[in-house]
Amino acid sequence: MNAREVERCIDEFGTDIYRFCRKLCAEKTDAEDLYQQTFLKALETEWELDWEKNPKAMFFSLAHNLWKSNRRKQARRNMIAPCNNLDEEAETLPYSEKSIEEGYFQKELATEVRQIIQTLPEKFQVPLILFYLSECSVEQIAAILKKPSGTVKSRLFKARKLIKKRLEDAGYER
Repeated sequence: MNAREVERCIDEFGTDIYRFCRKLCAEKTDAEDLYQQTFLKALETEWELDWEKNPKAMFFSLAHNLWKSNRRKQARRNMIAPCNNLDEEAETLPYSEKSIEEGYFQKELATEVRQIIQTLPEKFQVPLILFYLSECSVEQIAAILKKPSGTVKSRLFKARKLIKKRLEDAGYER
Protein backbone atom coordinates (compact mmCIF):
# COMPACT_ATOMS: atom_id res chain seq x y z
CA MET A 1 0.00 0.00 0.00
CA ASN A 2 1.45 3.37 -0.92
CA ALA A 3 1.28 6.68 0.91
CA ARG A 4 -1.43 8.12 -1.36
CA GLU A 5 -3.75 5.21 -0.67
CA VAL A 6 -3.17 5.49 3.07
CA GLU A 7 -3.82 9.22 2.91
CA ARG A 8 -7.07 8.60 1.04
CA CYS A 9 -8.07 6.01 3.68
CA ILE A 10 -7.36 8.49 6.46
CA ASP A 11 -9.52 11.09 4.70
CA GLU A 12 -12.35 8.64 4.00
CA PHE A 13 -12.69 6.82 7.31
CA GLY A 14 -9.90 7.96 9.61
CA THR A 15 -12.33 9.45 12.13
CA ASP A 16 -14.22 6.16 12.39
CA ILE A 17 -10.98 4.28 12.99
CA TYR A 18 -9.91 6.86 15.59
CA ARG A 19 -13.28 6.62 17.39
CA PHE A 20 -12.94 2.83 17.42
CA CYS A 21 -9.42 3.12 18.85
CA ARG A 22 -10.68 5.53 21.55
CA LYS A 23 -13.35 3.10 22.66
CA LEU A 24 -11.01 0.11 22.65
CA CYS A 25 -8.25 1.81 24.60
CA ALA A 26 -10.33 4.06 26.88
CA GLU A 27 -7.32 6.40 27.18
CA LYS A 28 -6.67 9.14 24.67
CA THR A 29 -2.90 8.70 24.41
CA ASP A 30 -3.15 4.93 23.96
CA ALA A 31 -5.88 5.43 21.35
CA GLU A 32 -3.73 7.89 19.42
CA ASP A 33 -0.83 5.45 19.48
CA LEU A 34 -3.07 2.63 18.24
CA TYR A 35 -4.48 4.85 15.50
CA GLN A 36 -1.00 5.74 14.28
CA GLN A 37 0.19 2.13 14.53
CA THR A 38 -2.78 1.02 12.43
CA PHE A 39 -2.01 3.30 9.51
CA LEU A 40 1.73 2.79 9.86
CA LYS A 41 1.26 -0.98 9.69
CA ALA A 42 -0.92 -0.55 6.61
CA LEU A 43 1.79 1.57 5.02
CA GLU A 44 4.48 -1.03 5.81
CA THR A 45 2.56 -3.98 4.37
CA GLU A 46 2.37 -4.94 0.73
CA TRP A 47 -1.43 -5.03 0.58
CA GLU A 48 -3.34 -4.30 -2.55
CA LEU A 49 -6.30 -2.15 -1.51
CA ASP A 50 -9.56 -3.09 -3.24
CA TRP A 51 -12.05 -0.24 -2.83
CA GLU A 52 -14.89 -2.55 -3.90
CA LYS A 53 -14.38 -4.93 -0.93
CA ASN A 54 -14.83 -2.50 2.00
CA PRO A 55 -11.30 -1.43 2.96
CA LYS A 56 -12.72 0.17 6.11
CA ALA A 57 -13.31 -3.30 7.57
CA MET A 58 -9.69 -4.18 6.88
CA PHE A 59 -8.53 -1.19 8.93
CA PHE A 60 -10.93 -2.03 11.78
CA SER A 61 -9.56 -5.56 11.76
CA LEU A 62 -5.98 -4.30 11.73
CA ALA A 63 -6.65 -1.92 14.65
CA HIS A 64 -8.39 -4.68 16.61
CA ASN A 65 -5.52 -7.12 16.07
CA LEU A 66 -2.92 -4.51 17.07
CA TRP A 67 -4.95 -3.70 20.20
CA LYS A 68 -5.14 -7.38 21.16
CA SER A 69 -1.41 -7.75 20.60
CA ASN A 70 -0.69 -4.67 22.74
CA ARG A 71 -2.95 -6.00 25.53
CA ARG A 72 -1.12 -9.32 25.55
CA LYS A 73 2.22 -7.52 25.61
CA GLN A 74 1.06 -5.30 28.49
CA ALA A 75 -0.24 -8.32 30.42
CA ARG A 76 3.14 -10.02 30.11
CA ARG A 77 4.89 -6.86 31.27
CA ASN A 78 2.51 -6.48 34.23
CA MET A 79 3.25 -10.04 35.30
CA ILE A 80 6.93 -9.14 35.45
CA ALA A 81 6.67 -5.63 36.90
CA PRO A 82 3.18 -4.32 37.71
CA CYS A 83 2.52 -0.59 37.43
CA ASN A 84 -0.62 1.50 37.90
CA ASN A 85 -1.70 4.67 36.16
CA LEU A 86 -2.79 7.28 38.70
CA ASP A 87 -4.14 9.81 36.21
CA GLU A 88 -7.66 9.31 34.94
CA GLU A 89 -9.21 11.59 32.39
CA ALA A 90 -12.73 12.71 33.13
CA GLU A 91 -14.90 12.39 30.07
CA THR A 92 -17.65 14.90 29.67
CA LEU A 93 -20.94 14.78 27.84
CA PRO A 94 -21.78 17.48 25.32
CA TYR A 95 -23.68 20.53 26.61
CA SER A 96 -27.47 20.24 26.52
CA GLU A 97 -30.41 22.46 27.41
CA LYS A 98 -31.66 20.06 30.10
CA SER A 99 -31.74 20.83 33.76
CA ILE A 100 -28.60 20.34 35.80
CA GLU A 101 -30.16 17.40 37.62
CA GLU A 102 -31.15 15.59 34.41
CA GLY A 103 -27.71 16.25 32.97
CA TYR A 104 -26.08 14.85 36.08
CA PHE A 105 -28.19 11.68 35.99
CA GLN A 106 -27.48 11.18 32.29
CA LYS A 107 -23.76 11.64 32.87
CA GLU A 108 -23.90 9.18 35.76
CA LEU A 109 -25.79 6.64 33.62
CA ALA A 110 -23.33 7.06 30.73
CA THR A 111 -20.42 6.54 33.11
CA GLU A 112 -22.07 3.43 34.53
CA VAL A 113 -22.70 2.01 31.05
CA ARG A 114 -19.09 2.78 30.03
CA GLN A 115 -17.81 0.96 33.11
CA ILE A 116 -20.06 -2.01 32.44
CA ILE A 117 -18.86 -2.22 28.83
CA GLN A 118 -15.23 -2.08 29.99
CA THR A 119 -15.86 -5.05 32.32
CA LEU A 120 -17.54 -7.18 29.66
CA PRO A 121 -15.48 -9.92 28.04
CA GLU A 122 -13.72 -8.85 24.84
CA LYS A 123 -15.99 -11.04 22.71
CA PHE A 124 -18.95 -8.83 23.73
CA GLN A 125 -17.09 -5.53 24.05
CA VAL A 126 -15.69 -5.28 20.52
CA PRO A 127 -18.96 -5.97 18.64
CA LEU A 128 -20.76 -3.39 20.82
CA ILE A 129 -18.16 -0.73 20.07
CA LEU A 130 -18.16 -1.48 16.36
CA PHE A 131 -21.97 -1.59 16.10
CA TYR A 132 -22.96 1.40 18.21
CA LEU A 133 -19.99 3.75 18.06
CA SER A 134 -18.46 3.00 14.67
CA GLU A 135 -21.85 2.30 13.10
CA CYS A 136 -20.68 -0.85 11.33
CA SER A 137 -23.25 -3.32 10.04
CA VAL A 138 -23.42 -6.84 11.39
CA GLU A 139 -21.85 -8.13 8.17
CA GLN A 140 -18.95 -5.67 8.46
CA ILE A 141 -18.36 -6.68 12.08
CA ALA A 142 -18.43 -10.33 11.04
CA ALA A 143 -15.76 -9.61 8.43
CA ILE A 144 -13.63 -7.66 10.91
CA LEU A 145 -13.82 -10.32 13.63
CA LYS A 146 -13.76 -13.21 11.14
CA LYS A 147 -16.89 -14.71 12.73
CA PRO A 148 -20.28 -15.65 11.22
CA SER A 149 -22.89 -12.89 11.25
CA GLY A 150 -25.13 -15.05 13.47
CA THR A 151 -22.38 -15.13 16.09
CA VAL A 152 -22.09 -11.34 15.95
CA LYS A 153 -25.86 -10.94 16.35
CA SER A 154 -25.86 -13.35 19.26
CA ARG A 155 -23.01 -11.53 20.99
CA LEU A 156 -24.72 -8.16 20.53
CA PHE A 157 -27.93 -9.57 22.00
CA LYS A 158 -26.13 -11.13 24.97
CA ALA A 159 -24.11 -7.96 25.59
CA ARG A 160 -27.26 -5.82 25.64
CA LYS A 161 -28.86 -8.30 28.01
CA LEU A 162 -25.82 -8.22 30.34
CA ILE A 163 -25.76 -4.41 30.35
CA LYS A 164 -29.49 -4.26 31.10
CA LYS A 165 -29.18 -6.77 33.95
CA ARG A 166 -26.20 -4.97 35.51
CA LEU A 167 -27.97 -1.60 35.27
CA GLU A 168 -31.04 -3.07 36.96
CA ASP A 169 -28.83 -4.58 39.66
CA ALA A 170 -27.27 -1.14 40.19
CA GLY A 171 -30.73 0.39 40.72
CA TYR A 172 -31.39 1.92 37.32
CA GLU A 173 -34.84 1.35 35.94
CA ARG A 174 -36.26 2.00 32.56
